[in-house]
Order: sequence, then C-alpha cells, then structure tokens
Amino acid sequence: MRALPITVTALAAALLLTACDSGGSDSGGKDSGSKNADSSACRIGDVKVQVGPANAAPAAGDTGNVPVTLTNRGAQCTLKGFPGVMLFAAGTTATVPEDRTAEPEKLTLAKGGTASFTLTYVRGKEGDAKSLAATSLKLSLPGDADNLEDFTWSYGPVQGKRDADDPDASVTAFQQAGD
Repeated sequence: MRALPITVTALAAALLLTACDSGGSDSGGKDSGSKNADSSACRIGDVKVQVGPANAAPAAGDTGNVPVTLTNRGAQCTLKGFPGVMLFAAGTTATVPEDRTAEPEKLTLAKGGTASFTLTYVRGKEGDAKSLAATSLKLSLPGDADNLEDFTWSYGPVQGKRDADDPDASVTAFQQAGD
C-alpha cells in the first residue's frame, strides 16, 4: 500500500517539473513578444522634436512649463509611458522624475502624427548650491535605448528639492497633440 502513495508523489513531482519547464518556454515567448512590442515603439531618430516655446519661470521660486512636441517622420509607431528627461550642468546630471498624477495611455502615431509632454520646473536662485544651473537636456522615448542630446536649456537654474541632483521638476506622460 505504501508503494502507491510514493508512486503518485513521484508522478506528481515529474508533472510539476514538466509544467515548470513549459512555463519557462512560454515566458521566453512572452519576452520575444515584448521585444516585438518594442519594435513598434517610436524611435527618437524617427521623430522631429520641438522644445518650447516655454512659459518660463520669471524669478526664483516661480514655476515654469516647457512643452515638448514630437512629430513622427517614420512608419506608424507607439508611445506608452513617460519620456526620459535629464538635465545637464557643468559636471552634473539630474534625472527629471515622472509626474504620476495620471495613468499614461498608449498612443499610436501615424506618419505625421504628433504627441506632446510637459516638463514643469521650479526656478532656482542663481549661484545657490541647491540649484542646478542647467545648460542642456536629453530626451529618450520608452522602448528606445537611443537618446537625443543637446537641447539647449535657457530657462534659468532649476531648484533642487534636497540638492542640485534632485530637481524640483517633473515630466508628464505623452498626450495626443494636434487635430
């Protein structure tokens, strides 16, 4: 009688191991699927980027908004999530955090289609150690490892929350733009 429970236990263990092996193959298929999904992601090299015109913060402590518009020049592509935005100053790089007050939507951009996002920041004091004297910004798109560099930042220093590496700024999710 003891042989039957041991045989059943061994058979169940073998089935579980086989199921785990199949699950691994399925997740591998899912990884391939996500790579395929990334292949439809908009590529920074295929979009025209316009930064501004901005509603710049006029004085320290004021809030400014910098709209960024993307126009797709390539094949249909998708945007989902948030852009990557980094501010640069002499020897310092600061990543602008995402504004999580709204859930990002998946946008499909046909050739010529446009989307936008907004970078909001608090202007810092000139020469203050907690302010980032930003001179340029870099953008990246979700699903695209390439970055587009050298957009000039001419909107004054950005106030830091704790220090200059932690900007008092945020970036919204992509929104459909245009007609």
